Amino acid sequence: MKKTIEQVAKWLDVKTNLKGIEITGVSINTRTLKAGDLFVPFRGEKVNGHLYVRHAIEAGAAAALWQRDEPSPPDDLPILIVDDCQKALQEMARAYRDELAVTVIGITGSNGKTSTKDLVASVLKPYFKVQKTQGNFNNELGLPLTILSLEEDTKFAVLEMGMSGFGQIQFLSELARPDYAVITNIGEAHMQDLGSREGIAQAKFEITAGLETHGKLFYDGDEPLLKPFVENFPQAVSFGFDDNNELTVTDIRATENGSTFMVSGIIDATFTIPVLGQHQVKNTLSAILIALEAGLTEEDIRKSLKDAALTDMRMQMIPAKDGATFINDAYNAAPSSMKAALNFIRETTMKEDKWVVLGDMLELGDQEREYHEAIEKSINSEINGVCLYGPRMEWLYTKLQDSFEGKLIWSKDDYQPIIDFLGKSISAKSVILVKGSRGMALENIIEPFTED
Repeated sequence: MKKTIEQVAKWLDVKTNLKGIEITGVSINTRTLKAGDLFVPFRGEKVNGHLYVRHAIEAGAAAALWQRDEPSPPDDLPILIVDDCQKALQEMARAYRDELAVTVIGITGSNGKTSTKDLVASVLKPYFKVQKTQGNFNNELGLPLTILSLEEDTKFAVLEMGMSGFGQIQFLSELARPDYAVITNIGEAHMQDLGSREGIAQAKFEITAGLETHGKLFYDGDEPLLKPFVENFPQAVSFGFDDNNELTVTDIRATENGSTFMVSGIIDATFTIPVLGQHQVKNTLSAILIALEAGLTEEDIRKSLKDAALTDMRMQMIPAKDGATFINDAYNAAPSSMKAALNFIRETTMKEDKWVVLGDMLELGDQEREYHEAIEKSINSEINGVCLYGPRMEWLYTKLQDSFEGKLIWSKDDYQPIIDFLGKSISAKSVILVKGSRGMALENIIEPFTED
C-alpha cells in the first residue's frame, strides 16, 4: 500500500491538516512496525496501544490513528482522530480492496484452511504474483491487515478466513469480496460456540455472502451437511472422494516423496504433491480447480504442485537422529482431522513400526469426552504403540489399556515421560505420527529426537 495521509483520511471520512506524508503500510504492533507504517492503536484488557503512539512515531511510523474517546491526543504528532480504531482499520481495508485489480480467493473450513491456502498459493505462484495470509491473520483484525499489505500489482490474494461464531465469516467475506471461495470441510471445532455440526456448516457457508456475482464456490462434496446450502447456489462446484463430485480423486499412493493420485471429472490427470495424507490430497483438489480457472494447463499444475510448500506442522516429515521418522501434524486437531491422520498412519507402508503421539482436542464443548473416546475406533493392531498427552486424553487411555499393555503411556501435563518412553521404544524402523490441538504444543516431544 502506498497512499498519502490525505488519501487515507478520505477513506476514513475524517478531516486533517496533515500533508505530504506517505503511508506505505499499516501496523498494530510496535515490535514489527516498519518505517512508513500507519500505526493503529487498540485498547485491550491489559494493554492500551495509545500509550505506544509516540514510541511508534519515533520508531519510524509515518502517522498514527487515535480513538476519539481516548483522552489527551498529542498535538505534536501526525495523527488522525477516528471514532473507532478497529472499524477504521476495517474501513481502510475495504476501501483499498475496492481499488485493487486483484483476484481474491477466500478459504474457510473446520480443518485444512492453512494447508489449502498454501497449496493454492503454491500452484499459482510460478505463473503469477501471489500473496497469501501470513500465520493466523485470518480474523477481523488479521484479514484487514493482510488486505492492506497487498502490493498493487498482486494478481492473486489467497486469504484464509477463520471464525468462532455466527456472522464472523460473513463479515470477512463481505470485506474481502472473494472471486473464488473454498470450504474445505465441516468438522467439530467451535462446537461449543455453534452448537452442532449443522451450525458449523451454516457458519462456513457465510463465505458466499461477499462472493462476487461472477465468482464460484468450491466445496467438499462428500459433506452432506453442505448439500442444503448448495442446492440453490448455481456457482457451486464440488470436489472429493465420492464419484458424484465434479472433481473426484482415486488411486492415492504414499511415496517417499509425498502422495501421487489421479483425478477425474473436470480434468482427468495424475498429480504428485510433496505431502502425506489423503486429507491433504483432498485439499489439493480445490487448488487444481482454482488453477484451471486461472488458465493454467495440466502440465503447469503438475509442475507447480510437485514443488508445493506447506506451513510447518502439517503432515510434515521430520527425520530423527536414530533414523526414525516423525510426522508432525501437531498444528491443530479435531475429530475429523484426527481420524484422517490415524487412517494414514495405519495404511502407510513407509516403515513397519508405527507409533502415535496424540494430544487433547480442544474447543469441542459438551461432547469432548465422547469425541476423545471415539478415537479408539481409529487405533488397531497395525499401530504398535500409543503415547497420550493432556488431561482429556485420559479418557482414551482408559479405553486402550487392555489393548496396548506395555506400549501405552499417558501424561497429563509433562512431556518428559513420553519423551523417555519413546526414547526406549523407537528405532530406525519407526514412524511416529504426532497430532494434537495447537494448545498442546506437541512439537516439544519431537525436538529432543532431532536436536544435535
